Amino acid sequence: METIIDPLLGGLLEAVQPVNLMMMVIGCIIGLFVGAMPGLGSVNGVAILLPITFLVPPNAAIIFLAAIYYGAMYGGAVSSITLGIPGASTAVATVFDGRPLAMTGRGDQALMAAALASFIGGTIAAVLFTVAAPPLASFALSFGPQEEFALMVLAFATFIGLGGDDIPKTMFSIFIGLVLAAVGYDIISGNPRLVFFDIDGFLRGVSFLVLAIGIYGIGEILWTMEQSGGKMQVHYVKSSFRSVVENMKKVKNYLTQTVFSGVLGYFVGILPAAGATPASLMAYGLSKTFSKNPESFGKGNVVGVAAPESANNAASTGSMLPMLTLGIPGSPTTAILLGGMIIWGLRPGPLLFVEHPDFVWGLIGSMYMANLFTVIINIAFIPLFVRVLVMPFTILAPIIFVLCLVGGYSPNSSLHDVWLMVLFGVCGYILRKLDYPVAPAVLAIVLGGLAERSLRQSLLSSQGDPMTFLERPLSATIFFCAFALLMVPIIRRFLSKRPQTAGT
Repeated sequence: METIIDPLLGGLLEAVQPVNLMMMVIGCIIGLFVGAMPGLGSVNGVAILLPITFLVPPNAAIIFLAAIYYGAMYGGAVSSITLGIPGASTAVATVFDGRPLAMTGRGDQALMAAALASFIGGTIAAVLFTVAAPPLASFALSFGPQEEFALMVLAFATFIGLGGDDIPKTMFSIFIGLVLAAVGYDIISGNPRLVFFDIDGFLRGVSFLVLAIGIYGIGEILWTMEQSGGKMQVHYVKSSFRSVVENMKKVKNYLTQTVFSGVLGYFVGILPAAGATPASLMAYGLSKTFSKNPESFGKGNVVGVAAPESANNAASTGSMLPMLTLGIPGSPTTAILLGGMIIWGLRPGPLLFVEHPDFVWGLIGSMYMANLFTVIINIAFIPLFVRVLVMPFTILAPIIFVLCLVGGYSPNSSLHDVWLMVLFGVCGYILRKLDYPVAPAVLAIVLGGLAERSLRQSLLSSQGDPMTFLERPLSATIFFCAFALLMVPIIRRFLSKRPQTAGT
């Protein structure tokens, strides 16, 4: 333990050096607002601000970029709650309950829950990163494509087995998402597939962020206009020091789910190519599955905000592990961080801990410090955030629509994505009117590419033998858990009919 504590203390001292501390605080503030802007997110924020790092020493440069990453994880929840638009793909699950909380006058509680859960998840991940990095790294390496595919199936099973939504409609929503995830080039043959009407824009595939912003941005505007007749009721949201203190006391009500989601998010985050978005969706699904009141999810359950926010922050820290120890980026943002490190002559990998220990432990120390600074900044800005909720709809709706257009255009600078986003918005509105859940489709388009890649790799390595998924103990165990979740609705229906049968 002393071998960990000593370098960690040295890393904390390195992180609080004046230049490093200044860059860290600036990075946290920028990240918070970058994450809150729909369509921008941590990837674009880190990429855009990468040239600024040439003005400061390497340690401060990477700490600055990492702080933007952490801050963006916090900021994504802001627009998800206040506007119903996910600031980034990692905050999509936060919309499910964050927006209903805001619409019922509890926006400050949702924002506080998101901030505190993010802090708890980030702190858990930082501790696990520090203490258990070597064994966790080896554990992640033991995951082959069979285990990765089993995890994807488990994620789908959580939505089907929740019991709150109509199962056929849920499965239909998942299949639609999987179809959209397959648009573009085949991952093995390279041939184009599902290129609708031979439109070239579909060759790039369907952007998940375009789908999310369309459904939860434009779709939300259309739904609200219909429900309110164009005259949206202004919801008063109190925001004072007393309410902040009261909401902080309520954290004990969802602490268990937050801690569990933080641990889950970290484990998912250390898997290369998994990332924070699947982690947040899995945390939301599992929290709903094991909740005593699963029907309250999607209607304004605070756990539905805390769980995904804890998971995505933990996953963002976890994704740093394969980057630093193996040189394998665990997420798109860490891929950019990897490029920045290489520019500065810092070669990620096992030798990094030996050749540049000051840098490594300084970065680890900055995880703790940046997490603390970001939650303080986030809580301090809550009064500003909640003011958005009391704006008249005639002002708020055009702002949301413009943000949606910017968010749809920014990732690829393509008008094709803008028109596609509008189409998704209309489709999302229609699905909502028909009472079809859209969350499973969002999950499917996120995990569809990962699931296909893992499935095809597994079948290629086993020469087409599907038993390869059950011959490996870990993947077989995960499949068993998925099967058990799929049986939950059937068991519930059987148990609900037993008293009636006994009575007749």
